[in-house]
Amino acid sequence: MTAHGPDRLVLVRHGATAWSRSGRHTGRTDVPLDEGGLDQARSLRARLGQMGIDHVLTSPLERARMTCDLAGFGRQADVVGELAEWDYGRFEGRTTDEIRAEHPGWQLFRDGCPGGEDAASVGGRADAVLARVAACRPGSTVALFGHGHVLRVLAARWLTLDAAGGKLLALDAGSVSVLGHEREVRVVRTWNG
Repeated sequence: MTAHGPDRLVLVRHGATAWSRSGRHTGRTDVPLDEGGLDQARSLRARLGQMGIDHVLTSPLERARMTCDLAGFGRQADVVGELAEWDYGRFEGRTTDEIRAEHPGWQLFRDGCPGGEDAASVGGRADAVLARVAACRPGSTVALFGHGHVLRVLAARWLTLDAAGGKLLALDAGSVSVLGHEREVRVVRTWNG
């Protein structure tokens, strides 16, 4: 147990969309869950229901809010703008292969996106979410419904890594990960389950 803030953060990546299945960078475009993504979201209800979740925060984007709702937490969720996905700017809707055809060697976490965000900007938003979470009741469990890249950055910042450290943490659609503590040290308890 920690002296301040929650014991556990449960990170929930939204269910699949047509764009996530095709590898298109889906930042601020409000692409809905596809049928498989809806099924993924519904299947989270039983699993998350056993975790004793006390507080819920969700991205304002529809795919995250719908996942939150279908998982059974829509009514208690606070919408938090900082949990929106990475702003991919001019790379929105494009695959990594398409981007690299014009920008050889491009890496999201290193290079960021023209007209959008870089890792440090997303890290600042993640830090704001973690500051909000720190104000939650000590010993509680907080669920965060969001998106692949922003949740990866948030996990890196939880671990006191630079935001670009999120490149090391792959995260699938519809997955659940748990961040917590080992004594006073912040750790990853489970990842991409």
